[in-house]
Amino acid sequence: MDTFSLSGLPTRTRVAAWAAQYCAQFDRAELFATDVERFDAQIHVGALAALRFARLACSGSAIDRTPADSAGAGGHSYTVIVQLAGTGILSQYGHHATLSTGDMALCDNAAPHTHSMGERSELIMLRIPAADLREHLPAPEHFCGRRLSAVEGMTCTAASLIINLCRQVESHLPLPVQECLARQVLEMVALSFTLAFENLIAASSVVGGRHAKARLFIEQNLRDPELGPRSIAHSLKVSSRYLRMIFASASESVSSYILRRRLEETARQLSDPRWRGRSICEIAFGWGFNSAPHFSRSFRERYGMSPRQYRARHAGLHGYIQPDTLASAL
Repeated sequence: MDTFSLSGLPTRTRVAAWAAQYCAQFDRAELFATDVERFDAQIHVGALAALRFARLACSGSAIDRTPADSAGAGGHSYTVIVQLAGTGILSQYGHHATLSTGDMALCDNAAPHTHSMGERSELIMLRIPAADLREHLPAPEHFCGRRLSAVEGMTCTAASLIINLCRQVESHLPLPVQECLARQVLEMVALSFTLAFENLIAASSVVGGRHAKARLFIEQNLRDPELGPRSIAHSLKVSSRYLRMIFASASESVSSYILRRRLEETARQLSDPRWRGRSICEIAFGWGFNSAPHFSRSFRERYGMSPRQYRARHAGLHGYIQPDTLASAL
């Protein structure tokens, strides 16, 4: 396995070096550190057939993959996260998976997401091509951003298999053996999610696939004020009526889904100290709202308080530094 460590690097360059290494190994993203002066990290990267393993240890930090970062990305893939030590939070598709030792989560790399890691966090990231995962788990997007508890179903067995295979990556196994092991780990991952979230698995249908594509398109364009049923239908090459039918199967209209997701993202940033320097209107307009009264009214209806009250009550929960501090380090 290839190893990259920040040990020995000057303190002021560590966050920038880590950001460059992460983007080179995985995806373009914005990286933030809880404490720039004490930040430290190391990563071991290897491959097993079509699967890529990364064992990562780091200080408190966060990775934000924005819609702009997702645009023009390479081949579609998913990442299975196994929390080895410390804690983490994966936020995607409006779900928030708070991870402790032994827990797992699934991330869609084509969709925006935030991955926060606590102090002394250790984890394995298993990168899987989308086509390979779908052979074993037909609708992986249903499970993204959801916590798979260490004490539930087959999670412990799947996590142990991933950990052991990560160690085997250095053994230079013959390709047929690698492919056999890769199939086994994919089957175990799929079984773990299927057993834990059986209620999310609907009968396979074209409608389910269209709904997943529509949700991904919305996530990638959530900041666009012009996003709406018409633009989504045009992108999917379906009629507006058919699009309404797709979302009716999930008991939520297209417009309601867009509004809910925008409110969830504005609420997330209002509670995040990294955004203290931005006004409430800046945050709201950054997520596609174009009317301050409409935003305030919708926010109050959903959260039972004004955006200003929400920010005052929740700010400070994440404990991350301001973006300007990171920018100066870069």
